[in-house]
Amino acid sequence: MKFLESINVSKERVVTGFSLIGLVLLIGFIDSFFMMWAFLGLIYLLAFKEAQKLFEIKNDSLLIIALGVWLMAGIYPYGDDLFVLAWVAYASAIAFNKKLTWKNFFPFIYPTAGMLFIFTMYQEYGVISLLWLLIVVALTDVGAYAVGKSIGKTPFCETSPNKTMEGVVGGIVVATIGGMFVGLSIVDLSVSFIISFMVATSSIFGDLFESSLKRNAGVKDSGDILPGHGGILDRIDGYLFGSIVMLVLLRGLV
Repeated sequence: MKFLESINVSKERVVTGFSLIGLVLLIGFIDSFFMMWAFLGLIYLLAFKEAQKLFEIKNDSLLIIALGVWLMAGIYPYGDDLFVLAWVAYASAIAFNKKLTWKNFFPFIYPTAGMLFIFTMYQEYGVISLLWLLIVVALTDVGAYAVGKSIGKTPFCETSPNKTMEGVVGGIVVATIGGMFVGLSIVDLSVSFIISFMVATSSIFGDLFESSLKRNAGVKDSGDILPGHGGILDRIDGYLFGSIVMLVLLRGLV
């Protein structure tokens, strides 16, 4: 029975995975500002709701505010700045109302900041920058899994017991080399190497951060909306860290 169940889970995972890849590639190929904004917005709101669960926050009004933030991102040219403005606004509200706590702001840091940086990167550097990010983070995951399964022996950290040092290093190396060639369409070789390496490294810690949240919340997955894959945050955790690093470095090194 367990064997049959594992086969069914694997089938679900494969079908869901290929469906997601196909959808992402289709939206990237169409390359419509409104479609990209709507697609990323849907991902953001679903991830925001999952983050509320992980942070153990029960306040439905926060999702309305998150929707307002994303609506602003569609008309304001610097979406990442909205995160800073949100922090200033909430800090001011806390100073005015002692009943408010910083806990309710956590979902406006994670996943909000990463999603705003992803959308801003699309606005400033085009869909190819999102493809670059996608490939680097995906290769980091695949490389870490393949190398870890084959030669991994040394535990990486207690937060994620299944990760090995060999797997992490292997994933970063594979992603840096593979991502470096994609980045050449935007930057030169040396900058592409640096950014690919830093994004791959940060995506590892993005995954670890979400793992720590799930462990604190006592759950296996952030949600169950994606058959065989868990929740939205389970799929985008590496991108939420990687996007911030990529946009900052693109602005600073190009």
